Amino acid sequence: MSYDERTVVARIRRLSLRDLRIWVGEGWVRPAQGASGPVFDELDIARIRLVCDLRKEMSLPTDAIPVVLSLLDNLHSARRELKCLAEAVEKQPDEVRRDIVAVYRATRETEPAGEA
Repeated sequence: MSYDERTVVARIRRLSLRDLRIWVGEGWVRPAQGASGPVFDELDIARIRLVCDLRKEMSLPTDAIPVVLSLLDNLHSARRELKCLAEAVEKQPDEVRRDIVAVYRATRETEPAGEA
């Protein structure tokens, strides 16, 4: 489902059209571009709600918002990559999977605490 700016503002009552446009301009939300302006999907709506929480509920400073959003984007990206890796490992023969798990465990045991 897709929504225009006014529909998004109507769905998220704590959001103003001005704030939405600023956040899009800052790149905090990246809607698709339709013939009559930005078009938001459910993921955009979720991100807008997150920004509302960060700004209005948690009173996070404006300059911290892009940092938090970037960290969250990186986390989601890493999770997607790990999921793909796990699926690839799962498709390997039992012996290969066992070897991968053994090397992984050995690597974790030798890695200094706090490093990733």
